[in-house]
Amino acid sequence: MNGTRLHYVAGGSGDPVVLLHGWPETWWAFRKIMPQLAERYRVIAVDHRGIGIPDDLKPADGFSKKNMARDVHELIRSLGYSSAHVVGHDMGAMVAFSFAANHPEATRRLVLLDVVHPDDTYYGRPMLRRPDTGFNMWWMAFNQVRDLPEQLLAGRGWYLVDWLYTHSLKNQEAVTPLDRAVYARAYDTPAGIRATNGYYQAYHQDIEDLKGYGKVTAPVLALAAPTQFDQVQEQLSGTATDVRMVRVDNSMHWLAEDDPDLVGREVLGFLAG
Repeated sequence: MNGTRLHYVAGGSGDPVVLLHGWPETWWAFRKIMPQLAERYRVIAVDHRGIGIPDDLKPADGFSKKNMARDVHELIRSLGYSSAHVVGHDMGAMVAFSFAANHPEATRRLVLLDVVHPDDTYYGRPMLRRPDTGFNMWWMAFNQVRDLPEQLLAGRGWYLVDWLYTHSLKNQEAVTPLDRAVYARAYDTPAGIRATNGYYQAYHQDIEDLKGYGKVTAPVLALAAPTQFDQVQEQLSGTATDVRMVRVDNSMHWLAEDDPDLVGREVLGFLAG
């Protein structure tokens, strides 16, 4: 598939809905809303390139969101579909947005969870924040470093995953120790860390690619936590023509895990038109 192998999980029947997860997660991030969606749709939860496949098959490059969107496009075509609804969270939202921008004919409706796409504002994000002025997103810089992260984190994926959820969940039970172990396993080997950090190392190319995109014309539903809502709304105001915004108050970022009932209900209503 576009020079790599993709892992996906599918269920249900009807029009296709592609689910694209964030970092550091896998398709499992959608486990709570997949049953709801599968009652009406063919749900296809996709692992990004470098996840869900053996280490010796993980690609060394191709992590721009434009190329990862091409992965998804080729996957749905190989499954016999010419178009699909696309839902993305975090890193998956970046890929989903790029999918809609680069493959408008294949995009029915687009759902973005808490993130849009890297743009020039990413260069202005502080790595040293004043106390009580917001969450320090240190991993965005750390994951830019080559070679060192896999030396430090190989075999220790649990600590990274557990730290992130411990500090960014309103309800710790929303992502259980079992769930965290599922994610840690995917980000625990040198090859897995190297591949998934490639998503961040491609940001410079992503920012340049975005400058060449026209506005997304597919209908867009954007759900965002309170801390992200204004930023998501502002970015979409200049990059999409038909946008509906929903605030998810019961979450700091992991929307489909924190509040699956709200997310599932809003997505279903939106996809139904």
